[in-house]
Amino acid sequence: QAKYLAQIILVGAQVVGRAFMRALRQEFAASQAAANARGRTERTQSAAASRIIGISLQEAQQILNVTSLNPEEIQKNYDHLFKVNDKSVGGSFYLQSKVVRAKERLDEELRIQAKGDKEKGRKAET
Repeated sequence: QAKYLAQIILVGAQVVGRAFMRALRQEFAASQAAANARGRTERTQSAAASRIIGISLQEAQQILNVTSLNPEEIQKNYDHLFKVNDKSVGGSFYLQSKVVRAKERLDEELRIQAKGDKEKGRKAET
């Protein structure tokens, strides 16, 4: 009887395992389809920029103390923080370099958004 019980448990585990894998595959396919529907290219470019520059968009916004991607506000805060952290006035070179990296990251994000807006404008015309 123990042999039959072990076989029943084994077959049951196989059935449950197959059902779980099928559900997992379906969920993965659905999440990919949803990501594609939302326009994945901008997020992919943004994530790539974060990896290349080494700083996330949120971190860059925190460093430069901006909530939106307003080029004038970014430049104003960048200029102020760059001057304040200048080594000749007793500032920190490390902090100054973080400010520069944050500005580069936000500039890249603005470029990505401008490119996306330009492509959307072209699609709307056709």
